[in-house]
Amino acid sequence: MKFTPRHLNTFIFFKLPSAFICGVRVKKIDKLFCETTVKHRWINQNPFHSMYFAVQAMAAEMTTGALVMVQIQKSNRKISMLVANNKSVFNKKATGRITFSCHDGLLVQEAINQTLISGEGQTFWMKSIGIDQQGNQVSEMDFEWSIKLKP
Repeated sequence: MKFTPRHLNTFIFFKLPSAFICGVRVKKIDKLFCETTVKHRWINQNPFHSMYFAVQAMAAEMTTGALVMVQIQKSNRKISMLVANNKSVFNKKATGRITFSCHDGLLVQEAINQTLISGEGQTFWMKSIGIDQQGNQVSEMDFEWSIKLKP
């Protein structure tokens, strides 16, 4: 698969339909950076009239997971990937359009290189930051990814 916003949004439609319905979209991606957006709407709100935390988590996880997929494809090896852990901090209500970004592509590349050299699985943390339209940070999400070579 080519890793372009269009191809990843098609992937979300077919493989992660709940994220697609909630409005998660990839806007930018390269081997080191990924950006998604999601707009606060009726379908993804909580009872307090802000974006439900799980919707924010879907958009944030996509920024990290897409970078892992890019680096796995680049390695030309079969490598499994799994979220092993996550933690979140919510700074303010998420309303309007929220943009999540992750700049940890180099971290993924180093972990995959270590896996290829040692044959051992690796775990690593990646961070995605959610910013609202006014430039305020609404959430910070960390995902611990686990990767290992497939037989």
